[in-house]
Amino acid sequence: MNVYSIFLGMIGPPQVILIVVVVLLLFGGRKIPELMKGLGGGIKEFKKASKEDDPKEIEKDDKA
Repeated sequence: MNVYSIFLGMIGPPQVILIVVVVLLLFGGRKIPELMKGLGGGIKEFKKASKEDDPKEIEKDDKA
């Protein structure tokens, strides 16, 4: 058996609920939307930067 399959097989609904409760206790209900907004903005910037580095994407943008 693979080490990864052992760890991934142990995560179930009770563990996910426990993780959600701990996150709520640590950050509070009001702080979580702000964290998700920041995470989404970071992902958007990463995608934008990766498209700027791709010469094929630049050619497509120039033709349009």
